[in-house]
Parts: sequence; C-alpha cells; structure tokens
Amino acid sequence: MSQLSDTLVAWQRTHGRHALPWQNTRDPYRVWLSEIMLQQTQVAAVLRYYARFLERFPDVATLAAAPLDDVLALWSGLGYYSRARNLHRCAQTVVAQYGGVFPPSAAVLAELPGIGRSTAAAIAAFCHDERVSILDGNVKRVLTRALAFDGDLAQPAQERLLWQQATALLPADRTDMPAYTQGLMDLGATVCGLRRPDCLICPLAGLCAARASGRTGDYPVRTRKLKRSRRENWCLWLRTPDAVWLQQRPDSGLWAGLWALPMFDDLALLKARTATVAGAVHVAELPGFVHVLTHLDWALHPCRLDVNMADAAPLVAALGAGRWWPLDQLDTIGLPAPFSRLLLSR
Repeated sequence: MSQLSDTLVAWQRTHGRHALPWQNTRDPYRVWLSEIMLQQTQVAAVLRYYARFLERFPDVATLAAAPLDDVLALWSGLGYYSRARNLHRCAQTVVAQYGGVFPPSAAVLAELPGIGRSTAAAIAAFCHDERVSILDGNVKRVLTRALAFDGDLAQPAQERLLWQQATALLPADRTDMPAYTQGLMDLGATVCGLRRPDCLICPLAGLCAARASGRTGDYPVRTRKLKRSRRENWCLWLRTPDAVWLQQRPDSGLWAGLWALPMFDDLALLKARTATVAGAVHVAELPGFVHVLTHLDWALHPCRLDVNMADAAPLVAALGAGRWWPLDQLDTIGLPAPFSRLLLSR
C-alpha cells in the first residue's frame, strides 16, 4: 500500500497537472469553488467559467451577499444548477456560522450545503494536508482497478468498504497529501480512462491487479443502471422587438430558479392559449431539438410569437408569474443552456 501512494506522489510531482488555475493555492474558497464546478463536468468546460466567476465573486463574503439570480446567471450553461444554489447557500452558511472562514476539518466541511464527503476531503487535503481520502467517480475507477475490488458499488456496504481501503492507501506523510490527492484526480482524468485505460504509461501498471489479470474493463462493478426517461414540451417564445417574456422556474426540480420560456405539454394547448392575442402574427413552429441530461432526454419545440406588449397583456396574465426581459439584459440572468443558445443567438 505504501508503494502505491509513494509511486503516485512521485508521478504527480513529475508528470501530473500543475498549471490549472485552481492549483498552487491553499485558499479553501478557490479550491471549494473548483471542486464544485468540476463535479460531473469536464475541466475544459470549467476553465471557461472559473476565472469570470472569481472576478465577480472574489471571496466567500461577496458570493454570500450576492442575489441568487446573479449566481445563476454566471453559472448559466455549466449545468447541474443545484450546484449553484448549494454554492450560494454554502457561502451564506460559512459567513453566518464561521465568520467567512471555511472550517479546516473534512468532517465539518462535509456538513455544509452541497459539500459531500469526497469534496470535503479534497478541500481539507489540498488546503490543510489532512489525511482523508477522496472517492469521486474517477478515483473509484482507479482504485477498484488497482485493487481488483469487485464489490458492487451499488450496495452501500461495498462502497463503505472501498472507503476503508482508500483510507488505508493514504500516504503516511501529511505533506504528501496534496500531491497524492491531485495524483488520483490526474490519473483518473488523463490515464485510467473509462473505456480505454492507457496502461502503458500508467505509473501504477506494475501494481494494478486488474491489469495483471487483463480485466480492467470489469471495474468498477455497479449493477444498478441509471434509468433514462423522456419528456416533451412546447415552448412559447413570446417576444416584442426588444424584449422576451420569461418565467422563473420553481425552487426545486429541473432548472430550479432559472428563467425559461413558458412550456406546454402539447402544441394544441399552446396554440389555444395564444389564439386570442389581438394583432399577433401566427405562431411560428421552429425546429425542435433534444436537450440531453444525465437521466433525461428532453424534447423541446420552440414556437415563436411576435406581439406588442399591450396586445399581449391578457396572454401574459393568463400565463402566470413572469416578466418581460429586455433583450440586452438576457446575458445577466440565469438561463438554461438551450434557451440561452436560442435567445442570445437571435
């Protein structure tokens, strides 16, 4: 076990990633922000958001004091919007309960909104050299292969067992924790890929039980498969020459808190609702598209209707809570990615 950690630490210091904008810092705020952004998101996507987010919210106090709409606006397009809402809640908790200073302990960090056990461990290891293991998706793949761990990770007892083994692998020297933690991340992201692990350049090749048996593709074991579903909606793009009518999504569920076009279960309902608008040009049915989420294929059909505000007043009253947003302000609010592409490209 010590050989695995020593090998990984040495490899990371020589061959690992060292130039990412959230590296080479002991600032828990910056590490926390990057860890939340990187959850289920590729590094290339996060790079486009991280710097501008820090520019707008340079510290936890600034983030805590900002309106949620401002946070969601900067997050727009990054996906998994519950992360942004939890980010905001967490910042407010850190300011209110800890005086704006993140607690140094992984156990305490894990109790904050949106910070799970693995994210808490990453913050504590990078910023305080705490001997705690991370265990995100990439790391599970690396360790289950290295150990030939064949427990079914869909079973909580087996995941707890992997946590125990991951803890046993930690380096004895606390000062090695940042390199070891980053090494696990780097190995999972750049070498030990899901479908094509590059075993020839892997520093753990000589220690990897899965490689020795030729069974890298068998790990990790997880029998429970994510069930995908499909949804279909028609979206009313109600616009004037300089504004668009948007409604804020509920506080829970998909796109919670974001501003979106009004949605209908079928085209007939949409046309029935808009048929009485005086002076309206007919509804233009635009090409539909499928928005792919982790668990859902969402078929969306935009339907554009050009109006003036006076004629549209009865319609928007019937649609319920919402507001006219000037076109030149759309980049300042939180829009779901497909609506952002649709509205900001016109």
